Amino acid sequence: MNAQVTFPELQRQIIHFSRQLHENGWAAGGQGNVTAMTADGRILATSADVSLGAIKEAELLTLDRFGRKLAGIGNPFVELPMHLAVFKGRLDVRAVVHAHPPASSGFAAANQVIEAFTFPEFIIQTGGSVPVVPFALPGSEALSQGLVPFMERYDVVLLEGHGVLAWGADLQTAMMLVELVEATARTLLDAATLGGVKKLPDPMISLLLEARTNAGLGPAGRARASAKR
Repeated sequence: MNAQVTFPELQRQIIHFSRQLHENGWAAGGQGNVTAMTADGRILATSADVSLGAIKEAELLTLDRFGRKLAGIGNPFVELPMHLAVFKGRLDVRAVVHAHPPASSGFAAANQVIEAFTFPEFIIQTGGSVPVVPFALPGSEALSQGLVPFMERYDVVLLEGHGVLAWGADLQTAMMLVELVEATARTLLDAATLGGVKKLPDPMISLLLEARTNAGLGPAGRARASAKR
């Protein structure tokens, strides 16, 4: 959890995952951005003025909860409002990752939901589907508002024509969701050449969704975990 991570360690994590996004080919040029909340409620963010593959500690921005710059070299990225909207809408979230993995971005460009009640890990982690948030201009209030209906039910979404947005309790969780969605998208595209994937039997899907809840994932899982505290 970021609440237990020191400021320097959180900086190192953002740099690590930012460079990983770039090395994977998921953040070409100025694409992609990463934010994480510090233990005291500030936000660490990548800068608009440097590629994720070359970002350095001094180029990470420290922001307040409203996105106002407190420290760092460079300027906030234009898509920051959607990150802030997620932090505001999901108080359990402490990290947000936006990237452009090619396969899942292809689904986003085609305005097609990634649905796969076929792979156990995907069902447990996502509930079996990743929706598409309708297109709005990057950085616009319309995009931030468009995210709102999806925040409670999902932890990762496709942005129509604009890649993937994932969030979680820490950076590793958000990054793993991006990786899982991209791997699933690639498999679905490959399987399409073989006639498509086969859906698991409904009783098995129900068991996997219950495992999701037991793991504290999804609205029911979070509610159950909260009730136990």
